[in-house]
Amino acid sequence: MSERRSRRGSSGARRRGHTRSRTARAELLFSVGHMERSLRESHYAQCLSHNAPVYLAAVIEYLTTKILELAVKEAQNNGERIITPRLLDMAVHNNGLLSTLFHTTTISQVAPGPN
Repeated sequence: MSERRSRRGSSGARRRGHTRSRTARAELLFSVGHMERSLRESHYAQCLSHNAPVYLAAVIEYLTTKILELAVKEAQNNGERIITPRLLDMAVHNNGLLSTLFHTTTISQVAPGPN
C-alpha cells in the first residue's frame, strides 16, 4: 500500500493545476498564446505548427532586446537618460543588419530638435 502512495505522490503535482504556460516553458517574456492568435487570425497558412508561435515570440523578443540595448548605448553616447523614439531610430539606422531589416519602416516621426 505504501508503494502505491509514493508513486501517486510523484505525479500529484501535475494533477493539482501546476501546469506552466508555453511562454513560461520557453522562458520567454512575449506571450506565445498572443502570437498564435495573431498568426491564426491573419490566415498566413492553413496549417500552423505548434512550434511556430513559440519561434515567432522568441524572434520578436530577441529583436526587441537588441534594439533596446542599442538604444541604451545611443542614449549614453548622447548624454541622455531617457530612450526616445529618436534614439530608437538612431540605434536601428546605425546598425547594418537592423537598418537593412527596417529600411522601409518609420520608427520616429519626431521633428528634429534645435541642435
